[in-house]
Amino acid sequence: MSLSTKEKILKEASTLFSQLGYKATSVRKIASKVGIRESALYNHFKNKEEIFLTIADEIFATSVELDREKIQEEAKRGKPFLARFATTYKLVTFDKNSEKMFRLLLIELFTNEALRKKFIQEFHDKNIKLLSEAFFIMMQEGLIRSNDPMLVAYEFLSSLFYIRFHITLLRIDSESTSHLSTQMEKHVDFFWEGIKVQ
Repeated sequence: MSLSTKEKILKEASTLFSQLGYKATSVRKIASKVGIRESALYNHFKNKEEIFLTIADEIFATSVELDREKIQEEAKRGKPFLARFATTYKLVTFDKNSEKMFRLLLIELFTNEALRKKFIQEFHDKNIKLLSEAFFIMMQEGLIRSNDPMLVAYEFLSSLFYIRFHITLLRIDSESTSHLSTQMEKHVDFFWEGIKVQ
C-alpha cells in the first residue's frame, strides 16, 4: 500500500528531525526529501511546528487505545490488562524510529510550550485516565485492594516511563539495553503482587 503525501511528509520529517534536530530541519528540506515543492507541503501542514506536533502525537499516543466499554471489559481480567498495556508500551520503547523521536522530544519539551501541553494531554492525562478507570474497575471487581485509583495509575505508569527513559539514556551512549528487555514484564509481576487481593 502506497503512502499518501501527508504520510510521506510525516515519515520523512520524522527521519530528518531525529537525524538533524528540530531547529536544523527546515520545511524546504522536508519537501525536498518527499519530492514535492515547498508550497505543496503547505497544502497539508501550516508550518514545521504542526508537522512536529503531529509526529509527537503518535509518539505520545496512549499505549492501549480502547473505548470505555473495552476498558471495562478488559480491566475485569486484572493482571492481563496491565500486561497488555506494558507490552504495547515496550513495543514503542524498542522501536528505533520512535526511540529517536522520543529522544528529540525530551530535548524539545524544555523549549516548546505547545509540545509540553501536548505531552501532558496526549501522554500523561490520557494514560493516567485510562489506567485510573481500569484500576477503579479492578477494585470494584474485588481483584485489587481499595485505594486512590489515580495514585495507583501514577505508580504503575511512572516505572514504565522511567524504564523507557533509562533505555533511551543507554542508547545515546550505544550501551546494551538487553538487561532491561524484561524489566517491563517484571514490573507488571511485582506491581500486581503488591496490589492484588491476597
